[in-house]
Amino acid sequence: MAKVKVLEDTGNYVSLQLDGVDRSYANAVRRFCLSEVPSMAIDDVVILENSSVLYDEILAHRLGMVPIRTDLERYILPEACDCGSPLGCHKCRVLFVLDAKGKDKVSTVHSGDLVSEDREIRPVSEAIPLVKLAQGQSVKLEAYARLGRGKEHAKWQPSSVSVLTDGKSEGSFILSVESAGGLPAKKIVLKAIQLLEEKLKEMQVSIEAAAK
Repeated sequence: MAKVKVLEDTGNYVSLQLDGVDRSYANAVRRFCLSEVPSMAIDDVVILENSSVLYDEILAHRLGMVPIRTDLERYILPEACDCGSPLGCHKCRVLFVLDAKGKDKVSTVHSGDLVSEDREIRPVSEAIPLVKLAQGQSVKLEAYARLGRGKEHAKWQPSSVSVLTDGKSEGSFILSVESAGGLPAKKIVLKAIQLLEEKLKEMQVSIEAAAK
């Protein structure tokens, strides 16, 4: 019988001891924590004004790599949404607005300056530097965040670390997962298991249908 023991859980980090679980299954859960569990990230950026030293493409890339808090209950993947809009709708995307102007001295625009239409969906940290502005320079843009998977791009990886090591006894494994901040580490593991079970069920149905 499979047994799971929580060795450590700090919110952003969880360490689990897995007993009675096949190595291939445990490793699949580890991989799903990186590549299959959806998380929120900025994907589309509409630059309205940019007189900073950064090119539009570089600024958009920096925005995409800002970890965003994720709510998997209220938002769905774009491919599962019926809105049909390239920029999505309130069910599959969140709008961020940035309107910053340089002051007398060189100032730094941070992730905390992004204004979200959803107070719960915001940058994990408000202190991530985006761009520096000198007097007279400005940046004005709209950014759209959506759910995605790590297998599409690293910015959608919900975990920064997902490692499987051998436990002290035979057939025992230690799964260690560190969240990028958008989701609690334990929730990432639970979602990974749920998605893996769904994949296995789909495979079983396909095999049974092919065997008829």
